[in-house]
Amino acid sequence: MASRQGRILIALVLAGFFVCGHSYNRPPRRKNVYVKLSEDDDDDSTTPQQVHISMAGEDNMRITWITNDPTPAIVDYGTSRGVYTSSANGTTSSYRYIMYNSGQIHNVVIGPLNPNTVYYYRCSSNSARQFSFKTPPPQLPIKFAISGDLGQTGWTTSTLDHISKSDYDMLLLPGDLSYADTVQNLWDSFGQLVEPLASQRPWMVTQGNHEIEKFPILHTSPFTAYNARWQMPFEESGSNSNLYYSFNVASGVHVIMLGSYTDFDPNSPQYKWLQADLGKVDRAKTPWILVLIHAPWYNSNTAHQGEPESINMKKFMEGLLYQARVDVVFAGHVHAYERFTRVYQGKADNCGPVHITIGDGGNREGLAKDYIDPKPAISVFREASFGHGQLEVVNATHAQWTWHRNDDDEQFASDSIWLTSLSSNPACKI
Repeated sequence: MASRQGRILIALVLAGFFVCGHSYNRPPRRKNVYVKLSEDDDDDSTTPQQVHISMAGEDNMRITWITNDPTPAIVDYGTSRGVYTSSANGTTSSYRYIMYNSGQIHNVVIGPLNPNTVYYYRCSSNSARQFSFKTPPPQLPIKFAISGDLGQTGWTTSTLDHISKSDYDMLLLPGDLSYADTVQNLWDSFGQLVEPLASQRPWMVTQGNHEIEKFPILHTSPFTAYNARWQMPFEESGSNSNLYYSFNVASGVHVIMLGSYTDFDPNSPQYKWLQADLGKVDRAKTPWILVLIHAPWYNSNTAHQGEPESINMKKFMEGLLYQARVDVVFAGHVHAYERFTRVYQGKADNCGPVHITIGDGGNREGLAKDYIDPKPAISVFREASFGHGQLEVVNATHAQWTWHRNDDDEQFASDSIWLTSLSSNPACKI
């Protein structure tokens, strides 16, 4: 145990060397949180840990967990506690990162599942730990919890606590999960930290810059840990990369996850996939389109200005989103909250998406408190506080967005607005 603690201390020191520095000042941060395995898990090398779930098609769920030693990739499940009437088999993989060897990473897709139903399950037929999750509703309304740049700090635990009380159906995360920054033990800690929530509701994520984890000479392949640990339904959506994908939920919402740190020019696979994916959406059946990216296209904070991931991706892809009448674009990266009006090409446009930066989940770098003055006319609300957002899509025409600040460890609805879907706006018909 002492050696593990020593590795974590080294990890937290090393992590600072591999994170891009920024010129803006940050207010005081909270201490890092490291979640170790329990005594029981240390004794049983096949006990499931770091359990999380994600959608794998509209009526299937992917269960992901890690064990220290090999064990069957099987999930037993049913609708009554402790009674498992069905089972499914999956795959097991692992990865190596310099001197680190991961545990056994198991992925099993179960289903078809009934909507709006609680399922009980166990991993590897191991009854030492039993879990449950609730499937999303078959139709609107649906509630999303949205939080970016989570990390592993005291602010993270505060944010997760508030999310756990929000009765959400699904969590969307626009990049920067563990802040491991090449120190792989921190991925294990993050998996343990989020398991209480991520094992009960689907977590749909995309990658940020902290997931790249390239190390000169010693490890030159990007996204190794992210792709191994957080497999998303890219194949189900016709994508050839785990870095970008889409899915439908509640018979009314199409969610697109894009990769800010992979190619996005018009000749790239991502661009061509996005163009084809948007072309398949029938707005009469799917009135809402949400897009998540990591690096924001609109940003009046002094942090992360002028970065190519923001400027060039916006230049190449903004027209696609505008022509498809995307309703909302969520981003992370900037450690603060900001909501823009509907906008296109830098100007207010009633047929453009609402852009929202929500990179304030609880990262160890602290908040980006400095904003450009004067505030641009297209920026409606901005505040450098930790928190999370909730988007409740009520029906085909209306949704309510609320940002909950948690600076005082008490969630407070600091910003709220009702949105009308662009598909229902006659002036925005394509």
